[in-house]
Amino acid sequence: MINSKLKINLILISVVVIASCGRPEAEAPAVYYKKQEVTAETLEVSIEASGIIEAISSIEIKSKASGEVLFLGAEVGDSVKKGSIIGQIDQRTPTNILNQSKSDLEAAKVRLENARSQFERGKELHANGSISDKAFEDIQENFAQAKSTLVRTEVSYENAKIALDDTIVRSPISGTIISRPVEVGQVISSPTSAVGGGTLLMTMADLSKVRVRALVDEIDVGKVSIGQTVSIKVAAYRDKEFFGTVSKVEPLAKIEQNVTTFPVLIDIDNKENLLLLGMNTDVVIEILNKDVSMSAPSMSLRTRKDVYSAANILNIPKEEVDIFLKNKVKGENFNKFIVIKDGKKGPALTWVQIGVSDLSNVEILDGLNSGDTVYILPSKSLFDYQQRFRERVNASFSFG
Repeated sequence: MINSKLKINLILISVVVIASCGRPEAEAPAVYYKKQEVTAETLEVSIEASGIIEAISSIEIKSKASGEVLFLGAEVGDSVKKGSIIGQIDQRTPTNILNQSKSDLEAAKVRLENARSQFERGKELHANGSISDKAFEDIQENFAQAKSTLVRTEVSYENAKIALDDTIVRSPISGTIISRPVEVGQVISSPTSAVGGGTLLMTMADLSKVRVRALVDEIDVGKVSIGQTVSIKVAAYRDKEFFGTVSKVEPLAKIEQNVTTFPVLIDIDNKENLLLLGMNTDVVIEILNKDVSMSAPSMSLRTRKDVYSAANILNIPKEEVDIFLKNKVKGENFNKFIVIKDGKKGPALTWVQIGVSDLSNVEILDGLNSGDTVYILPSKSLFDYQQRFRERVNASFSFG
C-alpha cells in the first residue's frame, strides 16, 4: 500500500465540556479548523510490496546419450564456465556403433567403385550392341543403389560420431548449478525423438543478475512504470539495501483470498552473489520524489459538496458561497479544487489548480501565492459526526 513520508495532520479539536458538581458550569468554545501557510515542500510517495528472488533465466542441461553416468563435474551451488565438461556417459555402446558405421562406410565406398566400373563397361557394351537394354538398365540400377547406400552409411557414420560426442556434456553458458537430479552410477535413457527429449542432468542459471517477482496491489499497480528505481531488503542482510529497476509489469492478476495483485518484475545486479534464489524480499518502489515551490495540505481542498459546511464553520455567508459557485469550472474534482484562504478581510474562497500529491500535501500550480495562508477544516461527514457527538455529550450532562 502507499506509504507517505509525511503523516496526515489531524485537524479537528474535540469538544471540551467542563462539568462540576454534576452540572455543566462552562463550555469551552469548539475549534474546528487550523491555518497553515503555503510553503515549498519535497513530496515523496512510495509503494510497499513483498516478493521472492528468482533467476532471470535458467537453462536445463540434458544428455541425449543413454547409459551409465560415469562422471558429473559440478555440485549444486558450483560456478562453472562455458564449455567446461560437467558430465560423461558410458561410451562403450556409442563407440561400438561408430566402429560399425565406419566399417559399413568403407564397404559402401568399395561397392560404389565396383558399381561405377560395371556401369562404364556396360555403357560401352550397350553402345556396341553387345548387351540388351534390360541388362544395361540393371547395371544402371545397381550403380544408383550403390550411390544411395553410400549416402546412407555416411549419414549413419556422422550420427554415430554425434552420438559419441553426446556422451560428453559441456556447459552451454557460464553460471551456477541450481539443481542436479541425477547421481554418478545412475543409468539414464534419453529418447531424443520426443519434443524436449533427453535426460535432465542439471539446471543452471547466471546469478550475476537476478530479479524479484513482487506482488503489487491492484490499487497501486497503475503508478508503477518501467525503469522506476526500487529499494529491496532481505532478512539475511537487514543492514544492507539493494537496488533494482522495474523491468516488466505482468498483465495477468493473481487473486488470493479475494486480494488482487499484479506481479512486477524487478531486475537486480547480484555481482557479489549475496542474493539467493527463493529469498523473501521487502520491496519499496519510489513513485514520487519532487521538490515543489508551493504546497498546501490535502485537507485544505474542498469540493462543491462540502464547501458549505466549511464556510459555515468560518461564518462565510451562504449567499457569498452561492455566488462563488454560480459558474462551473473546467477540471472540477480532477485538478481544480476550492481552497479557503485567509485574507485581510477574513476567509475567502478561491479555486486552485493542483499537481502531484503525497496524500498529505499537494502541489499548487495556480490560484495561490507563496506566503498565503489556507484553512484546514474537517470534511462535511466528519463535521456532522462531531456535531452529533457534541450534542450527545451535552445531553448526558443535562438535568431536567
